[in-house]
Amino acid sequence: MLLVAAVALIDGDGRILLAQRPAGKSMAGLWEFPGGKLEAGETPEVALIRELREELGVDTQASCLAPLTFASHDYEAFHLLMPLFICRRWQGTPQPREGQVLAWVRAQDLRNYPMPPADLPLVPILRDWL
Repeated sequence: MLLVAAVALIDGDGRILLAQRPAGKSMAGLWEFPGGKLEAGETPEVALIRELREELGVDTQASCLAPLTFASHDYEAFHLLMPLFICRRWQGTPQPREGQVLAWVRAQDLRNYPMPPADLPLVPILRDWL
């Protein structure tokens, strides 16, 4: 079982930030919600605060992270459990710090971005919520 937390950063125009997985990583070229694996002793919120700082150079607080839904997906080598949070408040401008490409995407356009299988069921829930 692999526990990964993800976040839909939503800007003032209602767009969602996606990150494209860089070359050399598994599922390279696919688009995903920012986030990452929980380290020992971390809650999903603490992991997201850390990951957003490391991956994008932005700061937020646990009170700005609202749980929306989760994905549960069987990959060949592991089972992934991934809560998806919503965040509308952060400090700083997201910058790609780990070789990824970033895109601000309207909810209705999310289907135009190929995603890992675990992320796909999150898209209609997020689109309906927005």
